[in-house]
Amino acid sequence: MRAQTVDVRQSSGRILCSTVFRSGGRKLFAKGHILSEEDARLLENEGLGEVWVTELEEGEVSEDDAVSRVASEMGCGCLEIRLAAGGRANLFATERCCLLVDDEMLRQINCTSSMVIATNLNFSCATAGQRVATVKSAPFAIASGQLETVIGMLRERGPILQARPMRSPAIAVLYTDLVHGDRARQLFESVMRQRLERFGAVVQFALSVLEEETAVARSLQHLMRANPSGILVASTTAPAGPDDAVGRGMTQIGCHIEKFLAPVEPGNLMLMAYKDDIPIISAPGCFRSAKPNVIDLILPPMLSRYRISGWEIACLGHGGLLG
Repeated sequence: MRAQTVDVRQSSGRILCSTVFRSGGRKLFAKGHILSEEDARLLENEGLGEVWVTELEEGEVSEDDAVSRVASEMGCGCLEIRLAAGGRANLFATERCCLLVDDEMLRQINCTSSMVIATNLNFSCATAGQRVATVKSAPFAIASGQLETVIGMLRERGPILQARPMRSPAIAVLYTDLVHGDRARQLFESVMRQRLERFGAVVQFALSVLEEETAVARSLQHLMRANPSGILVASTTAPAGPDDAVGRGMTQIGCHIEKFLAPVEPGNLMLMAYKDDIPIISAPGCFRSAKPNVIDLILPPMLSRYRISGWEIACLGHGGLLG
């Protein structure tokens, strides 16, 4: 890249090295703008005789082309790319979705000298029209070899950002109590509804049951028939893990216990299992209050029908202190 000052009549096709303002202080052209013949005439009419520009040299790619190519490779799902001035591409969600971010790959790309990417948090919920990521290039141009390195990394590993739609998400709820299930329902139902509404979800089916192994197992099987995005077990008691009544009920119907204990506070005593592809979450105490807890971190991927692994639950510890 070679920067120089040229006569405005010779500036067509070149890249501005600095922002150009009108005499009254209003911006005329932004830094990085590629000047056209019409732009050159406008600059001359504004009284400018010379302008500071740069030209691409062999083996270089303009900043706009670079970010456009990276943006098209880095994401998938319900995303829209919009170019912005100054070598930037923004990615916007086109509908309500859950964002999945490959943070390791993101760090690798951000360690290069040519490109940086910022995204929203992994497992976060985004609404239609929300900006969820931005790509910024080094000023004016980058070496084509550096760009191809970034593109190659993305093609080898896959997208950094997935936007998984949350279409008509529905949750089933099982209220359990040692004395009577209706007691748990009376305590938790209002907060449960408020929490789900924040993510555009509804309670599709709900049952109340005595917190006893066989009753829990029978109720879970009944709720499974609705094929919900997930089942939340709202218990009034703290679990002892897979060996409590809820955990034994899960095991009785053939669930795979994925994870007990989450590095999230509130919500340490979370038990997550799967029956086929449907997650079942027991998180006692988390339904008493609308304040953020582990359920709020898990709901977006659950509602997008993404299978959360025990490893991903373990990774929630960084930032897991919520209150």
